[in-house]
Amino acid sequence: MAYWTTRRRDVLTGYVFIAPQLLGVTVFVLVPVAMAIWYSLHKWNVFTGRQTFAGGGNWAALASDPQLPSVLLATVLFSAGVVGLNIGLGLLIAVLLNRRFRGATFFRTLFFSPVVVSVVAWTLVWGFLLQDNGGINGLLGAIGLDGPNWLQHGDTAMVSVIVSQVVRSVGVNMVLFLAALQGVPSELYEAARIDGARGRAVFARITLPMISPTLLLTAIITVVGALQSFAQIAVLTAGGPELSTTVLVYYVFQQAFKFNDIGYGSTLALMLLSFVMVLTLLQWQLRKRWVFHEQ
Repeated sequence: MAYWTTRRRDVLTGYVFIAPQLLGVTVFVLVPVAMAIWYSLHKWNVFTGRQTFAGGGNWAALASDPQLPSVLLATVLFSAGVVGLNIGLGLLIAVLLNRRFRGATFFRTLFFSPVVVSVVAWTLVWGFLLQDNGGINGLLGAIGLDGPNWLQHGDTAMVSVIVSQVVRSVGVNMVLFLAALQGVPSELYEAARIDGARGRAVFARITLPMISPTLLLTAIITVVGALQSFAQIAVLTAGGPELSTTVLVYYVFQQAFKFNDIGYGSTLALMLLSFVMVLTLLQWQLRKRWVFHEQ
């Protein structure tokens, strides 16, 4: 009897410890997803508060939405640029700062400091810098170059929001990669040097396989973060010019809260959720091929 009492006490203690997380997931994830599913099946007039059942009408509207292909293209371009640059630069900076030299701590702090800055404040500053008469064009003018109106042309607007996002968030990946690099046993590098391996061979054969679990983690975090980036688009370009920087998450906001089409906005939100889940599961399944520690 005492055994069962102790076991029940342990089980109850476990539930108490996980209760805050379960409560948070339920309130902030499961309930909103359930509500989004409900709204996606209805037409909701926010002015009268009346909801009418639409069945698959909102989902059928996805196929006939003339703006959706441009939105998906902008989403792919933005996500690919952010993910590629964020992981590539994060790893490069981490490799450079993983050496002992004077000022290494200063540079680590320098690259990480944008992460703790408010997203809106950071984006507002970049908005001033990217204006036609802003700081970036001022620097270009000082060396005899005429800079474009960065936020008023489709190609340069997309580049601008990608760079703004990468510069702010690359510090997170840098720190993760630094931790992984410092965890690689030095004996492996010594053995490689004895065998005559140098430079790229050591990096490709030892460093990358040993930090591959961190690469997987950063890939998942960066992909999800790119698909959820909203403030940079809203503050810098408001999705323009035209639809060149209207990514899916901003399109959800437009449909639901600017055009008051809650049903269609919820449908788009569920499509975005499905993209995030599919990409995350795909990366997780591929881990056995490129994560060294997986068996």
